Amino acid sequence: MDYTERKVTGKTVFEGHIIQVELDEIALPNGRPAQREVVRHPGGVCVLALDQDAQVTLVRQYRYPMGEHIIELPAGKLDPGEEPSVAARRELEEETGLRAGKLTYLGYLLASPGFCDERLHMFLAQELEHLDSHPDEDEFLDVFTMPYSELLSKVMAGELHDAKSVAITLKTKVLLGL
Repeated sequence: MDYTERKVTGKTVFEGHIIQVELDEIALPNGRPAQREVVRHPGGVCVLALDQDAQVTLVRQYRYPMGEHIIELPAGKLDPGEEPSVAARRELEEETGLRAGKLTYLGYLLASPGFCDERLHMFLAQELEHLDSHPDEDEFLDVFTMPYSELLSKVMAGELHDAKSVAITLKTKVLLGL
């Protein structure tokens, strides 16, 4: 059976700096009408930077929607038309001052596909070179490192809540056998 929902009409109800919100009238697979609220997002990247000593670079920053400081891997949004690998290298250098000699694509994830079209592209960065960081002017974060084994323990204990960071940590374990 085909469960495809088809857009009949739609309108933009909000257009911000990062997201756009649309309200669509759709036809369900059985032909009945329904509404869908859709958040359009340009997409993002997240990078697990792993050095030769199995140390991972993380950031701690205040996330306004959650009302708390969150520990996560370096990440950011895609600029219009930007390739994910270019954005990953840019975000890694901006936030942490690291440049990756080797960048491995780990696929993408859909954090909330029930209402948002954002694709989060995941990367493993290795062969790291230390440069100066230069975060965006509205970005305030602490950069720190921890052993990969400790990061994995925090993920498994439910102490790290950022979905993209959890996913990359687990993918890296499988990929590298750590």
